[in-house]
Amino acid sequence: MQEEVLATVAASAPRRWTGVGMLVTVGALVIYVALASPPELGWQVFLLVSGAAAFWLARRMWYATEDRIELTQSQLRTGSGQVICNIEDVEGVDRGVFAFKPSNGFLVITHARSSNQWAPGLWWRVGRRIGIGGMTAAAETKYMSEMLSAMLAEKS
Repeated sequence: MQEEVLATVAASAPRRWTGVGMLVTVGALVIYVALASPPELGWQVFLLVSGAAAFWLARRMWYATEDRIELTQSQLRTGSGQVICNIEDVEGVDRGVFAFKPSNGFLVITHARSSNQWAPGLWWRVGRRIGIGGMTAAAETKYMSEMLSAMLAEKS
């Protein structure tokens, strides 16, 4: 049986197109500079690698932002079913101005460390910290963070 989804965060189409378009533009411009007016060989290789990395990141971001993040009573997961964290493992939520969090997002701190993962523009996890947000609407992430905070307050 599927659990009821309490809150959803997703990247809108205009945000996806804008973010990916900017990365593609940066990649194209860097490669153009490397080929049109080639600097020293070392710098030219650096520019070509940087341009290729921008294209790779744009592709990763495009596919990552097709997904969404769902909050249920027991877990924070992606729409495709990947569990980001279980609610019982959450220690706290940080929405502060000075928190190291994604744009328009919030930070989840868990009790235990987990493997590092990254879905560009949607979420990331490094150790005990999980960043939710990026190319998402501020209203959606604020609602999800408030729901998660209320669930934690209810639990304790």
